[in-house]
Amino acid sequence: QAGLDLFGYGADEVAGLRVKQLYAEPADRARFLEEIGRSGSVKDFAVSFRRKDGTPIDCLLSATLRRDEAGTALGYHVVIHDITERRRLEAQLRQSQKMEAIGGLAGGIAHDFGNLLTVIIGRPQLLLADLPSDDRRGADIDLIRRTAVRASALIQQLLAFSRKQVLQPKVVDLDPLVSGMAGMLRRLIGEDIELVVAPRSAGVRIKADPGQLEQVILNLAVNARDAMPRGGRLGIETAQAELDEQFSRQHPGARTGPHVVLSVSDTGIGMDPATRARIFEPFFTTKEAGRGTGLGLSTVYGIAKQHGGYIAVESEPGGGTTFRVYLPRVEEAVAPEDGAHPVAAGRGSEIVLLVEDEEEVRSLSREILEARGYLVLEATRPSEALEIARQHGGPIHLLLADIVMPQMNGRRLADKLTALRPGLRVLHMSGYSDDVLGRHGSLDPGLALLRKPFAPQDLARAVREALDAPGPGAPHGCPGPTGSDRQG
Repeated sequence: QAGLDLFGYGADEVAGLRVKQLYAEPADRARFLEEIGRSGSVKDFAVSFRRKDGTPIDCLLSATLRRDEAGTALGYHVVIHDITERRRLEAQLRQSQKMEAIGGLAGGIAHDFGNLLTVIIGRPQLLLADLPSDDRRGADIDLIRRTAVRASALIQQLLAFSRKQVLQPKVVDLDPLVSGMAGMLRRLIGEDIELVVAPRSAGVRIKADPGQLEQVILNLAVNARDAMPRGGRLGIETAQAELDEQFSRQHPGARTGPHVVLSVSDTGIGMDPATRARIFEPFFTTKEAGRGTGLGLSTVYGIAKQHGGYIAVESEPGGGTTFRVYLPRVEEAVAPEDGAHPVAAGRGSEIVLLVEDEEEVRSLSREILEARGYLVLEATRPSEALEIARQHGGPIHLLLADIVMPQMNGRRLADKLTALRPGLRVLHMSGYSDDVLGRHGSLDPGLALLRKPFAPQDLARAVREALDAPGPGAPHGCPGPTGSDRQG
């Protein structure tokens, strides 16, 4: 009976069935016969069979050749072990490990390029400010700046894939977020595609970065649109889901418990198994040259993972595609809307202690701040910054420090300097979330961060916000150390 169940046949269907008809690959049968004919037995011999409905089965055979007293072969005693599910899980694990390795590489590249692009974006803007408006060189300089900004967007996508971007999560209801994007999505996908939005999670909440969730929906919608060149139907739906142990075992990386599931489905061309296996890899694309970077779905993958979620895909050639993003449910109340308005990138006269070990970034930052009226004390490493803080007789209003530096990281330096100068404001710079994130994947309370790469106006605005933000200490900075604090 076990054999009938394995191959999907009824007892009345096996009469006259030849064993060779069960093999998915004739070469497997030839190898099996050769091996058992030579040694008289095989153990854990890997073969592929095919069920009655055509479904392939991965199996291990252990068999012994049976002979009569004269040595004539009578048949085989065979034990078949179905390892189809094990092979599927192993393949998923290998894919997960590969994605993890690619993510580490992508995150490292993005981190290094953050410093380079900060300079490539910032220097042209300083040059443009000094050029007459009719100088024809301005167009070329601005082209350099705009190209660097585009490269910066690619860096942010790499950081999203590698799960190393800085999130700003809050408790949100996914239904109104999805519904609120409907108008924009209809304009994006065009009139030949029907958009059906069905928010059905009934007010269940998740903790996520709303901007990143919008990016997930946008990227999946664009992917669906491109898969339907002759039009079709795009469905976006939310629902509640309870992921159990069985689901977790079948989908490595998924966590058990209550979730909200975001489903995005299309009636497009679909994908074959080989394509499905690679769709989340960065820079992999089936589109023609110039029609995509191959980072859209890898960005979705990274955002889902960084939020503690899971993404699954179902697709067949000609049968459309469905992506399901599972995000953990929370019981907290929805966060109120933030009524704060961005601070203008204005001028100032405060004293800023700038600590950055990359000379080009440090020099650019100093020029940007000095041009806006700030006095900048410059340090190349943490020990030098500590010495300046001890020796400087006047106030220091703000510490502007990179996170990753020799000797000690920026956060430890900030701890030492705020102990030396209570009331000192702190603004960190980084392009890499591992440098600044707390245990739960979000910014620690009170940690102000300027993300690299940044433009001059971004730096000026972040400095002004850090200086003007409510907090402990004197409103205009802290006084210098007393004589006993100084080193002679």
